[in-house]
Amino acid sequence: MFQSFFKKYVNTDIVLTKKEKIIVFCLIFVMGGIFGWLYEFIFYWMNSGFQTFYWRGANYLPWINIYAYGAFLIIFLTYRFRKRPFLVLLISMISTGILEYFTGYIIYGKLGWIKCWDYNQEILNFGNIDGYVCLRSITVFGISGLILIYGMLPFSIRIAKEVAGKQLLIISIFLFSVFFVDNAYNFMFYKYFPIPKASTFYKSKGIPYLYFSY
Repeated sequence: MFQSFFKKYVNTDIVLTKKEKIIVFCLIFVMGGIFGWLYEFIFYWMNSGFQTFYWRGANYLPWINIYAYGAFLIIFLTYRFRKRPFLVLLISMISTGILEYFTGYIIYGKLGWIKCWDYNQEILNFGNIDGYVCLRSITVFGISGLILIYGMLPFSIRIAKEVAGKQLLIISIFLFSVFFVDNAYNFMFYKYFPIPKASTFYKSKGIPYLYFSY
């Protein structure tokens, strides 16, 4: 039963083999990115007054890289405190808020690339700082941290522990590779191949992309 496994997960340090660590890493990487894409897809539909669905992220697949990396940041910072949910929530809010602010600041403020989000132009933007971070965003990320630490992570560990054979390892590595290659291609390698990057392709098909005025 998952309930008994969950109690063990919270109260003891479960030892993972190398194969199990790889499986958990790959699953969190993929699920974290997909979770972020779904959140933004739904939020910006709400932000449009329930009028338009926007494709989010810069990849062909429904996956946003900063959420995958943020998931590992949360695990690294909060796993040891999993017996204290409020502390997990607080650390998740602070750490992801810092990550979000400096990611936005560097991408647009320093490098002059596209502005991927701007809380000055969004709903529920109380307490936003330079449009890069706001109270709503870090609250959502904090709650997401709870979902990660008390849902996604123990689920991934249990799957890695209980599914026998190499099939899960192969599937996990395959999924990780597909999403990683998609991200790497659209980040830099599209310049060297005839296949357009994802944003160019989707725009050519008439799929709405979200851009902010600045």
